[in-house]
Amino acid sequence: MEANGLGSQGFPELKNDTFLRAAWGEDTDYTPVWCMRQAGRYLPEFRETRAAQDFFSTCRSPEACCELTLQPLRRFPLDAAIIFSDILVVPQALGMEVTMVPGKGPSFPEPLREERDLERLRDPASVASELGYVFQAITLTRQRLAGRVPLIGFAGAPWTLMTYMIEGGSSSTMAQAKRWLYQKPQASHQLLHILTDALVPYLVGQVAAGAQALQLFESHAGHLGPQLFSQFALPYIRDVSKRVKARLQEAGLAPVPMIIFAKDGHFALEELAQAGYEVVGLDWTVAPEKARERVGKTVTLQGNLDPCALYASEEEIGRLVQQMLDDFGPQRYIANLGHGLYPDMDPEHVGAFVDAVHRHSRLLRQN
Repeated sequence: MEANGLGSQGFPELKNDTFLRAAWGEDTDYTPVWCMRQAGRYLPEFRETRAAQDFFSTCRSPEACCELTLQPLRRFPLDAAIIFSDILVVPQALGMEVTMVPGKGPSFPEPLREERDLERLRDPASVASELGYVFQAITLTRQRLAGRVPLIGFAGAPWTLMTYMIEGGSSSTMAQAKRWLYQKPQASHQLLHILTDALVPYLVGQVAAGAQALQLFESHAGHLGPQLFSQFALPYIRDVSKRVKARLQEAGLAPVPMIIFAKDGHFALEELAQAGYEVVGLDWTVAPEKARERVGKTVTLQGNLDPCALYASEEEIGRLVQQMLDDFGPQRYIANLGHGLYPDMDPEHVGAFVDAVHRHSRLLRQN
């Protein structure tokens, strides 16, 4: 590190690297913790900041993204920040219109219906230049974090993005997207390739801008069984990590740990553990000890408290965290929820969760 306290990229020196050490599989003094959707509507200050503009305008404002990213860190001693953005900025950058409908979620007025609709998509190589606002938000946030904790960048995995682009929004069955897999396998692979080609430079650009770890969200893994998953999701998940790592090396950028979170993808745990990611995120439907047996010693696990456990009393949260930490064991582990925080959760209970992880994990190491 240079004498002025600035790291190699001219960012303030990192003071708390516990999250990164755990991600790389190194020993830590306590278990690091962060929460998916920690910058979210459960925080009154988030609702206040967000009230001024619509969702995607907020995503396009580096100032606003930075502020929203930092808000949870002012309240809680979290061990990582995750940039405020959305996985759907990628389909947007590919030329699809997406709006966020309050109370309903994302909506694509003109979803992909036919194979020929793929011709409407922009060149995936141009996506990174369309998403400069995300890179600016990352760089600004890295500066303002002043080295407190590492900053995580993220993106949606190809299959999950494909579901939104075809369904036109959320869906309980993903029947339209899965119809493509069965009726248009060629076109499905073509779309998944386009998305992979867009994601690789986007993720590399996030690291170049200052992201110190990357998480890939395969949020809709559970709609695929083992066969479809190994055919239409896993190859692209693997491809993303392999190509991002190669590109980082070519660009002379230091490697960053990568996290794969495939929600409800427990049927593919072994495969995910060998897909080229340092960390495998688990949802709350997976038993930690069983997961540890299945993935072996080569990856770090992240998760997996049921987010609804935060509705319990603070004492009960403490007890549930203790059980979770006992089950995962002290090393190669990052504490998190098994899914994002919900808007009606009490910030005090989020604080109780974070404190319980820190407290109990230190005790575990003493014994």
